[in-house]
Amino acid sequence: MSRSGKNKPLRSGYTTGACAAAAAKAAVLCLLGREHPGWVEIPFPDGSRHRFDLCRFGGTSAMATVVKDAGDDPDVTNGAEIGAEVRWLADADGERIVLVNGPGVGVVTKPGLPVPVGEPAINPVPRQMIRAAVTEALAEGEAKAAALEVTIFVRDGEILAKKTLNQRLGVLGGISILGTTGIVKPVSAQAWTDTIEASMRVARAAGLTTVLLATGRTSEAAVQRQLHLPEEALVMMGDYLHYALEAAGRHGFTEIVLAAMWAKLIKAALAVPQTHVRNGALETRQAAALLARLGLEEPEVTTMAGANTAREIYQRLQDGGRNDLVAAVCRQAQAQAELWSGLPVQVYLVTSEKGVVLHVAH
Repeated sequence: MSRSGKNKPLRSGYTTGACAAAAAKAAVLCLLGREHPGWVEIPFPDGSRHRFDLCRFGGTSAMATVVKDAGDDPDVTNGAEIGAEVRWLADADGERIVLVNGPGVGVVTKPGLPVPVGEPAINPVPRQMIRAAVTEALAEGEAKAAALEVTIFVRDGEILAKKTLNQRLGVLGGISILGTTGIVKPVSAQAWTDTIEASMRVARAAGLTTVLLATGRTSEAAVQRQLHLPEEALVMMGDYLHYALEAAGRHGFTEIVLAAMWAKLIKAALAVPQTHVRNGALETRQAAALLARLGLEEPEVTTMAGANTAREIYQRLQDGGRNDLVAAVCRQAQAQAELWSGLPVQVYLVTSEKGVVLHVAH
């Protein structure tokens, strides 16, 4: 990652999911009667291990907390106290580890999010991290095969949630526990644009004429599994869509491969230059109007306009067998990308579940 200022490197931090996993492991160790350490170490999705200092540990219940350090990322949860409280269960319907939301952690009340309605707003990767950390603690403590309830909480999470889009998306009662890798990368605009420029310079120096622009690691990996491009061709553009496309033309590439998930592709089709939610949440009414122009009939247009998220729109199109409209959105995104870059663009739509390429616009 590039630098902020002349000499100071941008500092990465940890996601709420990673902090919750660390607190959960420490709480389980407390439940098992272990001495109270000042820190714990947990596994991350990429196989690495990271150490977390504990803010509180033990007390009258099996509980531990971690203060989130988001590094140089301007996240509303930076400095938040994220904790876990654990207790044994007599019966959990076959589940050994049961996740529960405590104070400050929201509940999903609308469809279209990565977890079902009624579930704690703890995303899939954080769930995996919490389970892995708890399983590790149980193994260290030689626990019997009993069920365990893990309650994740965030001090003042209800207040923090008011600074997010959670309520609009149907996450009520607190924040969401998020993260896809456990690591928070700084999102400084200068850092991103400098990194895009440097990546493209490396690709051109390697003699490449095609560059793969991806909005995230999952999209990049899914397309790379199909294309097997040289490593130097891979440019992580994040949400800087317009900037990256324009830069590819300026650096003299002759072809662009664009890899993105559905919500990002809709924004591209709508000519939104910077696709991060902080620059404007996707209005489903706008997406529905786009689909109407591409051939969606009433009353489906009205139904789509009332959807909660872009993800829900996609699912409804799939359920209705309207792959023609999914492909049409991809082609519209392709046309906009070619307009911004002045180059031929191949667009790959990647699912969010398993990183599978679903549609390609050549």
